[in-house]
Amino acid sequence: MDRLIKIEKEDDIPEVYKLTPIGNLLKYHNLNSPFKPYSTAELLIGMCMDNRKHLRIPDNFAYIIRTGGANLRYSEFKVSYAIGVGGVKHIALIGHNKCGMANLVSKKDTFVEGLIYNAGWNKEQAEEHFMNYAPMFEIGNEIDFILSETLRLRKKYPKINIAPMLYLVEDNRLYMIKE
Repeated sequence: MDRLIKIEKEDDIPEVYKLTPIGNLLKYHNLNSPFKPYSTAELLIGMCMDNRKHLRIPDNFAYIIRTGGANLRYSEFKVSYAIGVGGVKHIALIGHNKCGMANLVSKKDTFVEGLIYNAGWNKEQAEEHFMNYAPMFEIGNEIDFILSETLRLRKKYPKINIAPMLYLVEDNRLYMIKE
């Protein structure tokens, strides 16, 4: 956790993000700042679909794309829409610890058994499905993945301010990731 920047007061927010929607996200979520009214989104938040995460933000403040591991590789059209049509110029990319998309191979048996029991699939269908898709969605280490995804998105959208963050499920707080 020495790769994380704890945000406990406004001065903890890195200067580059302070006066941006990214800084506002940190103030709303971590510092309980009062909400301002928004008529249009100022931020795109890319975060994991995990049910343990909930952000404290005002209505209309942000577009949110939730996908396994905060992996936006297969959501680029939606990202482009938020930028091109929605006019956002800032992205908060939020991974979290204890992510199910990390080390997917260790979850293969549970995945297969769950599809057999819950979805009515046969074992062969479930295993084939896992083997076809797990490599696309495996993220490895959560922090390393968020940093690599941040760099990838910065290359694709060079004028967009993109901030790598981690949500700790133990304290429900956002942390900046040191780059």
